[in-house]
Amino acid sequence: MKMSASAAAASPALRFSDATPPLAPLRRPLRRRLPSVRCSLAAAPGVRALPELVGSILSKVKGTDRGVLLAKDGHQEVADVALELGKYCIDEPVKSPLIFGEWEVVYCSVPTSPGGIYRTPLGRLIFKTDEMIQVVEAPDIVRNKVLFSVFGLEGAVSLKGKLNVLDSKWIQVIFEAPELKVGSLGFQYGGESEVKLEITYVDEKIRLGKGSRGSLFVFLRR
Repeated sequence: MKMSASAAAASPALRFSDATPPLAPLRRPLRRRLPSVRCSLAAAPGVRALPELVGSILSKVKGTDRGVLLAKDGHQEVADVALELGKYCIDEPVKSPLIFGEWEVVYCSVPTSPGGIYRTPLGRLIFKTDEMIQVVEAPDIVRNKVLFSVFGLEGAVSLKGKLNVLDSKWIQVIFEAPELKVGSLGFQYGGESEVKLEITYVDEKIRLGKGSRGSLFVFLRR
């Protein structure tokens, strides 16, 4: 926090003559002690978040099958840390190069949001999810991929989308029809889909997002 003192007004020039009375001895002005001001970086947006917060949210989602195994209280704890991290979000994160790269989905508050039918209770019984990846490529390409195994075969569902910036934090991605591959077989099905996501925090390690319906996502950079 910067404090500025008002500039002192300039004194008129002193003129000396024989009639000028002797000057009074100069006295040092008393210095007033200004009260100390302490600034809290925690409340200032755009300041680098404490590593403890990043580590905390990652530890809370670890080993939860991307949030599926968390109880209600556990989801609330993740949401609380995400809210705290949001205070450190950089300005206009959609314009930051930090959003680009390969990310792993390590948490979602709604299990079906990132994987659709493959992450429903029935879908998780049939399809064992191995990885959930999102790649954001400059300038405007998003690729989502869910890797799974089913009946001993490896498979994947892939989506390619175009990223549109809506404002300083919100993006829209319009995906093409998904492509399903199981073993050597592959085909497209369904049609286009659309998602909107608010980027609430991003740094060199993690990215947080919130969907238009309130789903909270935690991405870990690969």
